[in-house]
Amino acid sequence: MSYNVRHCAGMDLKVDYDRTAAVIARNHPDVVALQELDSMTGSSGHCDQLGELAIRTLYHPVFASAIDYDGGKYGVGILTRETPLSIKRIPLPGEEPRVLLIVELKDYVVACTHLDLEQEQRMASVPIIVEEAQRWTKPFILAGDWNDGPDSELLQTLTQHFTLLSGHEPTYPADEPSACIDYVAAFKSHSVESLESNVIDEPEASDHRPLTVRLLPH
Repeated sequence: MSYNVRHCAGMDLKVDYDRTAAVIARNHPDVVALQELDSMTGSSGHCDQLGELAIRTLYHPVFASAIDYDGGKYGVGILTRETPLSIKRIPLPGEEPRVLLIVELKDYVVACTHLDLEQEQRMASVPIIVEEAQRWTKPFILAGDWNDGPDSELLQTLTQHFTLLSGHEPTYPADEPSACIDYVAAFKSHSVESLESNVIDEPEASDHRPLTVRLLPH
């Protein structure tokens, strides 16, 4: 699952960890790539948001800070059913600095990112992501909010190196989706087949809808 949770604030702007965790639990993903998480910020009541979701879902949490924010941190996270073998945090360019979080699991590697709003910064992130993906001998899965559409230069460039596993169904805004900006892809050094891709009909828990992909590595 890839899910921009907007610091667990729904379309009603209420922060509700139970609601966000329930979306995850209902779909039973093995791995969840999460974007827009606060960690110990004043605006979150000095709460570890990923930790709150991990407690409710019984997953292993891994957080990567992108910036210092409001007395704490702000960034992305990954929840996994199995215990991670290794963790890596790679800074990415951005008007607001961005980050690539890489978690190694037994049979594959999952990376989560939330790319910049500016095209130049998004494009500058591509070679960094590709370089990191090339380091692994296991299948490398990239998930996240890439802030660009299926016909964009970003997608055309990334898909020279990655196979897109998710479809082009809109994910944003959650109440009436009109833009596809959330994706899951696999680095082409390994063959990974997408058996099913779905945008979950969840119009309230965040301003994005969650994206799920069922994968079969070869």
